[in-house]
Amino acid sequence: MSDAPSLFAGDSAATAVLARPGARLAYQVTGDGPAVVLIHGFSLDMRMWAAQAGALAARFRVVRYDCRGFGASGPLDPAVAYAHVDDLLALLDHLGIEDAALVGLSFGGQLAVEAALAAPARVRRLALLSSVLDGVPWDPESWAALKTVAGQVDAHGVLAGRAAWLGHPLFAAGLEQPAVAGQLAAMVASYPGQHWLGQDPHRRPGPRAIDALEDVTVPALVLSGQRDVPGFREMSAVLAARIPGAGHHVVPGAGHLVNMEQPEIVNGLLTRFLAAAGEA
Repeated sequence: MSDAPSLFAGDSAATAVLARPGARLAYQVTGDGPAVVLIHGFSLDMRMWAAQAGALAARFRVVRYDCRGFGASGPLDPAVAYAHVDDLLALLDHLGIEDAALVGLSFGGQLAVEAALAAPARVRRLALLSSVLDGVPWDPESWAALKTVAGQVDAHGVLAGRAAWLGHPLFAAGLEQPAVAGQLAAMVASYPGQHWLGQDPHRRPGPRAIDALEDVTVPALVLSGQRDVPGFREMSAVLAARIPGAGHHVVPGAGHLVNMEQPEIVNGLLTRFLAAAGEA
């Protein structure tokens, strides 16, 4: 392990690095108890979980990390094929964690579901916040905004893509809060943008999550923002309906970044859900 770059200079937790073929994974561990892994959204990084890491560390061993190609994990090697699920399992192995509860937002939510399907013995619980679910269409306004981002990247590069991405409807509610807006801008500014450039050799670890939701066997909680875009509200509804026994809670006043926009509500929901089996 070695020290990560200065992205987290203001964070009180130590940041370490796990070397992986073609990449590095920056991570932090705080607290003690049953393991909980926090998985960030697309273009974001582990800093989005600051409010949750502090609250949960009183009862759990909290692991947060930057997925390959994001944040302090930095650029990935586009010549080395990989799967995010394999990276996650390698991190659990490295930390000596037999099984963990997974909490993921957006892109991170889909990764959490894929991990539960690929390695069910390693996943104890799932909390899916504003989760992506490939196979459920995006709403027209959000899809058009994605095309705008792609057009800006093609015409002007990653810097222009970042600016266009910050204007996406996904972030409209969060940008109304100055603190959230500043945190969001800082994370997006650190995103290398290789996925936009077609430099991501990720391979899916198994069937699409949407085709296997009924095979998820662990307790699951689905959180969606009352003000999130329609496509993502529909994704959450499908997850809640098709994962056996899943609970669904709509967070009032929140958009896509539910944990950053309404941290006290989300912290309470997560703590109750994660401790429901008497684990802490």
